[in-house]
Amino acid sequence: MVEAAASLTSADFEYIRTLVQRLAAMELEEDKQYLVQARLAPVATSAGCRDLAELARRVRLEESGALTGKIIDALTTNETLFFRDGHPFEALRKTVLPAILEARKDTRKLSVWSAASSTGQEAYSFSMMVKEHFPDLATSWNLEIIGTDISTNALAQAREARYSRIAINRGLPAQLMVRYFRHENDSWTIRDDIRKMVEFRHMNLDGSWPYMPQFDIVFIRNVLIYMSLETRRKILSRIRRQMAPDGYLLLGSTENMLQTPEGFTSEDINGSLFFRPAL
Repeated sequence: MVEAAASLTSADFEYIRTLVQRLAAMELEEDKQYLVQARLAPVATSAGCRDLAELARRVRLEESGALTGKIIDALTTNETLFFRDGHPFEALRKTVLPAILEARKDTRKLSVWSAASSTGQEAYSFSMMVKEHFPDLATSWNLEIIGTDISTNALAQAREARYSRIAINRGLPAQLMVRYFRHENDSWTIRDDIRKMVEFRHMNLDGSWPYMPQFDIVFIRNVLIYMSLETRRKILSRIRRQMAPDGYLLLGSTENMLQTPEGFTSEDINGSLFFRPAL
């Protein structure tokens, strides 16, 4: 067992910082060395490394290998919950979705992107909202809900759609738990009809993007705060180009306190802040 206290050298820590910034666009501050050591200790143990120095040496030899992916997984923050903050989903239900559906009534096509989807709660929250309040959208429209993330572990959990008691108790209304989940031992699994509404893909927001549709709604919440200002601007610019001209962008509550992204206008909708591509 590698102890969390087993320290990285300054050179190894700087190398890990640079690697994570290059591959995941995540900024690790200099005072986060102890946190990095604590998160990488289990990775070193599972890889059979004697210490963190050996882990760093092995990653240097093969940066594109599976071990590098495990380091990215360990250092990526995968904090999420069902119906996060509540009021944005109320605004979607009451105002945003009705407006979009009216605008798309001829094409009957809707595309939604949960960027940095983590373990899937955000995308599944949207799916459950559709089932509850817009059933025709789920059955007679061309509906695409895509979740993307850089963490392979998070994506595996999202695709499995099985959650612990703690995860279930964070934001999920009891009536939706009863209606859309199966209870198995000490975990809850989302019903297949909800799970199949979402497609999860591996994607680095700061890397090359695969083909994706033009999105009507984009969630990218509480991930840009871990990136540099330059990287945030670049990603938001790419997102704008990927959005419908009348689409809606939803950021996290902390990111809402930042300056309105370039190329967007802000709009308060039922007490929630959304961003629209500037015309």
